[in-house]
Amino acid sequence: MRKQVTVLGALVLVLSLLAVQVGCGPSAPAAPQSIKLGAVVPLTGRYASGGAQIKTGYEFAVEDINNAGGVEVKEYGKKIPLELKLVDDESDPAKTVSRLETLASSDKVLVYLGGFGSDLHAAGAALADKNKIPYLGVAFALRNIHEKGYKYLFSPFNKSPDLARTSLELIASVPKDQQPKKFAIFQEKTDWGAEMTGEWKKVATELGLNIASVDEYAAGSKDYSDMILKAKSSGIDAVLAVPSPPDGMAIIKQMKELDFNPKYIYFVRAPDGPDWGQNLGKDGDYVAMGPGWHNGVKFPGVKELNDKHTAKFGRPADVLVGPSYAEVQVVADAIKRAGKLDTESIRNAIADTKMDTVVGPVSFRPDGTGVVNSVVVQWQNGKQELVWPKDMATKPFAYPTVPFNQR
Repeated sequence: MRKQVTVLGALVLVLSLLAVQVGCGPSAPAAPQSIKLGAVVPLTGRYASGGAQIKTGYEFAVEDINNAGGVEVKEYGKKIPLELKLVDDESDPAKTVSRLETLASSDKVLVYLGGFGSDLHAAGAALADKNKIPYLGVAFALRNIHEKGYKYLFSPFNKSPDLARTSLELIASVPKDQQPKKFAIFQEKTDWGAEMTGEWKKVATELGLNIASVDEYAAGSKDYSDMILKAKSSGIDAVLAVPSPPDGMAIIKQMKELDFNPKYIYFVRAPDGPDWGQNLGKDGDYVAMGPGWHNGVKFPGVKELNDKHTAKFGRPADVLVGPSYAEVQVVADAIKRAGKLDTESIRNAIADTKMDTVVGPVSFRPDGTGVVNSVVVQWQNGKQELVWPKDMATKPFAYPTVPFNQR
């Protein structure tokens, strides 16, 4: 009798355990300790000043997301923290590629975050498709790389057509009789330099502005005097260019030395970092630029980002901190919507992005270019001021440029 009771009791216990398992459903798989993001950023070399801002934006965003518990991943039924694996490519495209490769093979990152400069991004884009890892990049205006059919490339940042339009719409807003009569393009001998020249010519024709000359120079040159003197003798009164930071500062210094004082100067890339004002002082004022963002824009999270940046650096967020911060916001949102940690699901979720970030609304076209807000920023009294669009401006557009010897 006792044996029968024992068998019956065991049977009841087994059935009870099965019932509990059926009621609870299958348990979630073991979650990884972190979600790895791989960033290759120029912390040394010619792009170091821009890379420093990108690094700050990435680190701030990862820290804020992790302080809120991480990213909810449905597959694991919990929030998982982000882990940023950031390395320096020394502003060298070859090292951009090799270090992205290492992040994939050794660190098993799920997403690539790019650095600063269109040439570095262009070098990394093909590798992202090879490794089938989503790649996101800001401070990356080159459009033609998006025309190569890459599936994993995304850029929530203004492209050459956006920069050309906003830079010339700003000057076209000046009364007609005060506008520059003759524009010169100082064209860097790169794919991006040629692309921007084409876009500037196209928009200038639409707006009735005169691109009178285009003069090429090699990136990294030391002497720009021939180009500057030619522009001066031709009566050029507006200059458009896309120099690297060292090249841009050298051009401004030589313009001052040669007493060349155009009414309007618009440089992309070179004036983005705070070192522009630190190195050039008053000579760096009046230069307009298109960094894609400014800390004065009125979008959710900007105040908190500025407060965080001010606490650490003693000033509101630099112009590229916002776009790089937004890039991580986009990635976190995509991972949450994907609900799983595989690169293809994350890639598809990024492509479907429609969200608000610190740079405003972000979505992507089929070619990976971002639909984002466009601004023009200008150096005034040693500070970067938002001047366009007018309804967002922190200061009016300062025009015409005051001659160097009168500042």
